[in-house]
Amino acid sequence: MDHALKFPLLLILLLFHLDFTTVSANSISHTNFGHCEKIVKKWASSSSQDLQVNENKHNLRDLLFFLHVPRTGGRTYFHCFLKKLYSRSLECPRSYDELRFDPSTRNCRLLATHDDYSFISKLPKEKTSVVTILRDPSERVLSTYEFSIEVAARFLVHPNLTSATRMAGRIRSKNKQVSTLDIWPWKYLVPWMREDLFARRDARKIGISNHQRWNNSYDMEDFVMPLHEYINDPVARDIIHNGATFQVAGLTNNSYLPESHEVRHCVQRYQSLGAYVLEVAKRRLDDMLYVGLTEQHRESATLFGDVVGSQVISQLIELSSQMEHAYFNKTEQRPSFSTSSHGSSHHGNSSINKKESGLASLIHQETNETMTVEDLMETYETCISTLRKSHATRRAASLKHISPANFSKEARRQILDTVLQQIISLNRLDVELYKHAQEIFAKQQKYASQKMVASGMRESILYYSDGVPLWKVISLATSLFLLVFLVFLFVNARRRTMKIKV
Repeated sequence: MDHALKFPLLLILLLFHLDFTTVSANSISHTNFGHCEKIVKKWASSSSQDLQVNENKHNLRDLLFFLHVPRTGGRTYFHCFLKKLYSRSLECPRSYDELRFDPSTRNCRLLATHDDYSFISKLPKEKTSVVTILRDPSERVLSTYEFSIEVAARFLVHPNLTSATRMAGRIRSKNKQVSTLDIWPWKYLVPWMREDLFARRDARKIGISNHQRWNNSYDMEDFVMPLHEYINDPVARDIIHNGATFQVAGLTNNSYLPESHEVRHCVQRYQSLGAYVLEVAKRRLDDMLYVGLTEQHRESATLFGDVVGSQVISQLIELSSQMEHAYFNKTEQRPSFSTSSHGSSHHGNSSINKKESGLASLIHQETNETMTVEDLMETYETCISTLRKSHATRRAASLKHISPANFSKEARRQILDTVLQQIISLNRLDVELYKHAQEIFAKQQKYASQKMVASGMRESILYYSDGVPLWKVISLATSLFLLVFLVFLFVNARRRTMKIKV
């Protein structure tokens, strides 16, 4: 073929190939989006059917499920509120510490865990009340970054990564206790940061350093992964960003729903599909007994005491009374005699009754029947102060291993605005969910205030002043009126008698 004709022909074939490739790519992309849209819509529709308007959502049910969103202050609520209210006998097995367990234990009243909302499928939903706390998305991401590095830095006491990993495994196996490495999401984030910290320390040892100025703890490449690198890593994109929305929606990488991973990845790939997930998450917040805000710590704690604490106290006192009453009824109905033929049966019943008696006694002993909401709040303040001091000490010890990096409120001022704006952009679903949580919180405060006013009016009806019951006041007033009336009758009678005599 003539070279003059060969070149135009090749050019035509190339243009045709490029055009076909473009069309194919667009077709595949459209097909993928269509598939994702179908998957997400199906999940959203199914989730919406499960959501029913709960007219009695303000009333505490038999089981309290504390959905703990990481880095929102939930640990404080667990130790300083819930553990003060519920005895250990009423906690669901290994609650808070582990993610996978069977909550079907008899008399299980408290479930506190990092599990997402999908765990509700394993609970008696009609008997379960859900509470949670949300935090400003930017603050939550920064706190997650700091904590994952803080925990990972504890392993730098070891000479190398292999030694640190082996020792951690031995300690966990020996103590048989749950560590941070067993809890979602830290079981993913801490090993990731631990490996990164050792790699950077090894690089410094052999002289590989950027010799940068160390005035920004969030951008010290020689010591820790810079924040801007951290937030753009695939691990962070899958677990951290929009984490609160995915957790409330039940779509984390720890979900019990088989379709959760596909739905989450579709939403992460196509931003427009996030609206479906956000709507489900909002409606689930609407149905919760309590939604707190980390940024309004004191107001949230007070509201928790009024909304949740007061009901738990009343519920546990009633539970203790019911169990004792049931036990004494069984004791009275038990025959006072037994024969040898029924010996084994009697022994079995005796064991059951002892267990029931022991549980009732334990609940009675560990439930402070004189506790008030005011007492609970005083206990909370003391507890939170102790926890903060303990955490500050442990945090300082960990960060010494990555000095001069030091995370604090002052250090956060060094973070570039471009990085902060990117965090907001990456967490657009959480930003909207947090706004919704603020609206719910305002409504909760209004409802609690109205309830207290109504309660105060009832008190004023029952009590006159200085705590004196109104019935006593009425009784005294009635007696005085009758006395005055009798005196009046007596005086009138005397006067008539005297007139007749005259």
